[in-house]
Amino acid sequence: MRPEEEVRKWIEEELFDRVPVAISVIDRDYHIVEANETFERTYGKAKGKVCYGLYKNRAERCEHCGAARSFEDGRIRVSEEMGIEREGEQTWYMVHVVPLVRPDGSIPFVIEMSTDITEAKTLQKEKVAAERLAAVGSTVAGLAHGIKNIIMGLEGGMYVVNSGLKRNDSQRLLSGWQMLEEEITRISAFAKEFLDFARGREPQVSLVDPNRVAAKVVELFHDRAEQSGIALQADLDPGVPEAAIDEEGIHSCLTNLVSNAIDACEMSDKKSKHVVLSVCDHDGVLCYEVSDDGCGMDYDVQRKVFTNFFSTKAAGRGTGLGLLATRKIVQEHGGQVAFESERGNGSVFRLELRRENLPEPSERGSMDAHEPARPQPKGS
Repeated sequence: MRPEEEVRKWIEEELFDRVPVAISVIDRDYHIVEANETFERTYGKAKGKVCYGLYKNRAERCEHCGAARSFEDGRIRVSEEMGIEREGEQTWYMVHVVPLVRPDGSIPFVIEMSTDITEAKTLQKEKVAAERLAAVGSTVAGLAHGIKNIIMGLEGGMYVVNSGLKRNDSQRLLSGWQMLEEEITRISAFAKEFLDFARGREPQVSLVDPNRVAAKVVELFHDRAEQSGIALQADLDPGVPEAAIDEEGIHSCLTNLVSNAIDACEMSDKKSKHVVLSVCDHDGVLCYEVSDDGCGMDYDVQRKVFTNFFSTKAAGRGTGLGLLATRKIVQEHGGQVAFESERGNGSVFRLELRRENLPEPSERGSMDAHEPARPQPKGS
């Protein structure tokens, strides 16, 4: 037998079972018609069983099924998935879905090739934990600095209250009490942001109307913007489809960005000030954009915006964790935070969420996620 014939025979007869990759062939009813040894060692006997039952112990087909999409359009797909091994252990794998296309264009089967990346995922989590431990020193220092600023504000309020009591000055007493209330509110916000960043939270992903999240944030800041003479606008696209996102997490991100935009406008000397929160979807990317025509940032400030405890706000007002937490949440959605800014002309921050990278909705996705958004009219 010639060498090339020997190689071809080995490929045809043995390669399928020798490769260290779990391979399955799936028909249009999502039944596994063939699987290699690696697949069956990982997930158990496969032939005749539905893929979603073996991979994920589900009773129904996955909502974002790569095989179904490849059956429809004949495209190759790659994604990270979480599954359940035959022993019941959770596993992560990188899956390539390759359609088997006949000469007439029909697609009777897709081939799924899965590589176990559980160890890499574990190492990634350990790396993140190590980085957090390494940052403890600077975190404690930044936390102490933030607390010191708030204490100074509390001491100032207490002084005004005490002097008002001594002078029997009700107006001064009221002013001091308002100062104390403001500082207590800042303590609450500081503690919440610090805990959310340090501890993290498990994203609760469900199918959500992206416009609804933006509309809630605009409504939340409407009064504050109006009191500061700032036109807060919502530019919502009713054609944007639902997306698998953590509504509370994205709401927190937009809250940070809109709050920062209003602060930037308050620091500007311009007579006319605007903040716009817009939602759009282009080329498979869901984008939230917050733009303002406030004070903007110079190059040195832009370099530090994602640094722990860095804030351009007055002492006691900013924690320096808002943008850092925002980037963390967006990265958990497989997205990125982009921004542009020019000193004196304002800033634009974008949350760019590629739909194919979004996490799968959790089983506990809230039922109210399908409530329609209430778009705010421009200029509201």
